[in-house]
Amino acid sequence: MQAMVLHKARAPLQLETLADPEPGPGEIRIRVSACGVCRTDLHLYDGELPDIPYPIIPGHEIVGYVDRIGGDVVAHQLGARVGIAWLGHTCGHCGFCIRGAENLCDTPAFTGYTRNGGYATHAVVDADYAFPLDGLGDDIAAAPLLCAGLIGWRSLVMVGDAERLGIYGFGAAGHIVAQVARWQGRQIYAFTREDDRAAQDLALQLGASWAGASDQHPDVALDAAIIYAPAGELIPAALRVVRKGGRVVCGGIHMSDVPSFPYSLLWGERQIMSVANLTRQDGHDFLRVAREAQIRTHTTPYPLSDANAVLARLRRGEMTGAAVLVPGA
Repeated sequence: MQAMVLHKARAPLQLETLADPEPGPGEIRIRVSACGVCRTDLHLYDGELPDIPYPIIPGHEIVGYVDRIGGDVVAHQLGARVGIAWLGHTCGHCGFCIRGAENLCDTPAFTGYTRNGGYATHAVVDADYAFPLDGLGDDIAAAPLLCAGLIGWRSLVMVGDAERLGIYGFGAAGHIVAQVARWQGRQIYAFTREDDRAAQDLALQLGASWAGASDQHPDVALDAAIIYAPAGELIPAALRVVRKGGRVVCGGIHMSDVPSFPYSLLWGERQIMSVANLTRQDGHDFLRVAREAQIRTHTTPYPLSDANAVLARLRRGEMTGAAVLVPGA
């Protein structure tokens, strides 16, 4: 197999030829056809996540086809198309798992972080954490659904019945959750970098009621806001545009430090919440909604060997929609 391998923080990923991995009991091997590039991959590259087990193959928005099956696997067949997300395994017996909060498991495994991921031609995964992808478009279009879509969905659920919804950072997750929210009948207000006209234009094309820079205020108070950009200073910015009793949800795994802000921004029973990982039920729920709502991702495909250049473009904010690596392209 070929893979882009990270050997230490901020070192360029190396294109390497490795021995084909073999699935163990309860595992399947996937022939990767597409892998989305997520901002979490950039946090991994920068060493901002704890206890990274170098060398590691990044990538957790994987679409591929089962080409080998380990023992004790009955839910998948050879040739089946499946999607692999960030949550790669949970213990099943800690207090969080027992009460249905496996996203908070005490001893989880994460695809492309604590176990090898999809910046490769093949990946071995836990069979119980592979999602069927029937009816979800082509492989490249489906890849961003596996994290940008899933985290977008979990964060959308957390805002409850908010009608006027702000989205800070209109990239891979933002452009997917905006489509779901519009399908649900909500109003969308998109906040981007000051000069990111492409993202603002995309938001308006997808039905946003308003699009502007993150330091601007729409003419109405919002019921809730979701922050996808990893910038801590956006929390007080979002609180300024959310009404009393409103909620600000932070959708990323990593964020820069939150600056101090006056208590008056929080007062009025406003809430700040974080999204941590996802559950398999989130995956099943969202993929059903993605089919019903006919979600269309905006993607740009790249050869696997371009992973370093794609991460650099993501860092510079040059991506509109989602980037997807394609082995063999």
